[in-house]
Amino acid sequence: MRIVTTAEMRELDRRTIEEQGTPGDVLMDRAGQGVADVVAYLAGFAGRSRPTVHLYAGRGNNGGDVFAAARILAEEEMEVEVWLAGSRGDVRGDALLHMSKMKDAGVPLVEVPTQDEWATLSPQVAADVVVDGILGTGVKGPARGPAAGAIQYVNSLAARSPVVAIDIPSGLNADTGEPMGDTVVADVTVTMGYAKRGLVAQPAVEYVGRVHVVDIGIPPDFAARLPCDRELITAEDLRSLFGPRKRMSHKGSYGRLLIVGGSTLYPGAVTLAARAAVRSGVGLVTVAVPRTLFSAVAGAVPEAMVQPVRESPAGGVAADFDEHWANGFDDFGTILMGPGMMATDDTRAIVGDALGRYTGNLVLDADALNVMAGSAEKIAGAGAQVVLTPHPGEMGRLLGRDTRAVQTDRWQAVQDAVGMTGATVVLKGSGTIVARPDHPPRINLTGNPGMACGGMGDVLAGLIAGLWASGLGPLDAASAGAYLHGAAGDHAAWSTSQAGLSASDVARDLPMAFREITLR
Repeated sequence: MRIVTTAEMRELDRRTIEEQGTPGDVLMDRAGQGVADVVAYLAGFAGRSRPTVHLYAGRGNNGGDVFAAARILAEEEMEVEVWLAGSRGDVRGDALLHMSKMKDAGVPLVEVPTQDEWATLSPQVAADVVVDGILGTGVKGPARGPAAGAIQYVNSLAARSPVVAIDIPSGLNADTGEPMGDTVVADVTVTMGYAKRGLVAQPAVEYVGRVHVVDIGIPPDFAARLPCDRELITAEDLRSLFGPRKRMSHKGSYGRLLIVGGSTLYPGAVTLAARAAVRSGVGLVTVAVPRTLFSAVAGAVPEAMVQPVRESPAGGVAADFDEHWANGFDDFGTILMGPGMMATDDTRAIVGDALGRYTGNLVLDADALNVMAGSAEKIAGAGAQVVLTPHPGEMGRLLGRDTRAVQTDRWQAVQDAVGMTGATVVLKGSGTIVARPDHPPRINLTGNPGMACGGMGDVLAGLIAGLWASGLGPLDAASAGAYLHGAAGDHAAWSTSQAGLSASDVARDLPMAFREITLR
């Protein structure tokens, strides 16, 4: 999914209306339907027969999207209420048409025309979902008057209700991602046509949440010639990667993955990676662990073939562990190294050996990356295709810079790592970025703050490795892995809570994430 500026989006809208002949009110209705679909999905987690949705509208086109969505949600028999930051006499054009349709559908509209009135409102009974449609992408400068009051009010509700922003969180600059003043903090942003550049900028991370792009009918060829230096990973783009499986398939049809990891210091990491891998669609998963971990890992992941191997004096996998297999690494099309390993000489020897003689697919994570600090040229010279999955600290060690420098410009850090190693690089974190040579970098915006806990990176590494082993290319495996990992985290958090989320919950909910992009 390409990313556009506000000026480019206005031109795409204009061409769709004038050249394609699609009326503006039809585009608004499609936008409202997209918002309603996302709201209905979120409301479903509330477990109520008639969930409540409170929508907050401005006087412009974003307000029109609110009115259209409210009407559709009411038709789906939800309890819907709309609050207007202004007076209904201020609404014009297509928004006015949809406000009239909404009123005809019996949706109540509350007018709050001044900032002072917003400030004196008593908190509402918690809604199952709150929708922000106060300000849109065309606003420049901080919110003022009733819009500022409405933004503050919506943010006061966020502790009790998930917030869905329409097109962009109100108050956020759609081109730079900078908050211009009072700004809505959303859990999900439903944006129209194409993702806006500000949504993927580093400052926007705290405000946009997960981004869902709604197809409102803009012809694809209208955007085909626009410059594209970065992309958003979306479910729609991933769907074509997961076609129906042949009826005569068997476990040998979908690849073999070897996971090398674990130590007496970090016994759980390799288990989490294996749990994710067996849910990735790969046919066979083998896990090589130190002998003392065999029973624990085998019991935790019965679907994997767990192989106890020679243990190093430090309690990790010994350098000559692969003598167990007659053909060494060559028995496996894809290998993941790193989860639960320690940064020891044995680990350094294992990774160096793989880079020197293995010619398959190699994923390096955690301490398998740390032992390569200052040796990026060895990765660049590998005979294998390589995917690296660093968190910001590991990326800093690889590049020889501190973590803060990596976080200050994540896009540049990824591109620097790609240039040094020639690998596909996955920079983990809020807004995971995926990049490889000769392709625009991609960003993933699924996931939530509840995933800021131990073991999440192990789940992601196992998932990416499994997807790659099952037949996807390295860029697609990394992109799909990042999206599915975050989507599983979202599903787990919406079903329970962010505070109680664990990496095991994410591995458990991966099938639900797959269901978002394929029913198979």
